[in-house]
Amino acid sequence: MTHQSMILTNNLYAEDYNLWIQKTASLLKDKQFSELELENLIEEIESMGRSEKNALKSNLRVLIMHLLKYKFQPQNRSNSWLYTIYEHRQRLQETFLDSPSLKGYYLEVLDNCYHHARKEAAIETGLPLSIFPQDNPFSADEILDADFFPV
Repeated sequence: MTHQSMILTNNLYAEDYNLWIQKTASLLKDKQFSELELENLIEEIESMGRSEKNALKSNLRVLIMHLLKYKFQPQNRSNSWLYTIYEHRQRLQETFLDSPSLKGYYLEVLDNCYHHARKEAAIETGLPLSIFPQDNPFSADEILDADFFPV
């Protein structure tokens, strides 16, 4: 890559991210590897992996929080809660279909996500934190099971 084209590509990355993506994809398709701006490309690929992991944790926390609310506030159960439980299970299942390796990450972050979801459930419900068990009452399989609803 010439010094001039490297400056133009770096400027493009800073000034028009979408155009930079299009240009980078075009360079890859055309096998013009010497024209690629590798630092930004590597950064973006690493960022994609972090984004997938962050989305998994976010969906898991929301799902667990709603399972806790469902279990500990049966009088407030609603179709909205059922929809949220369904939606976040679906998001997680789709993540595992697209990236099966993230199933291991799911198991790795489950306890940490439970502890955050427990606090979030207490805040959202107004119930004392002590109402919700310190240890996750749901198995990894139950959390993802479309037919599981805590009693």
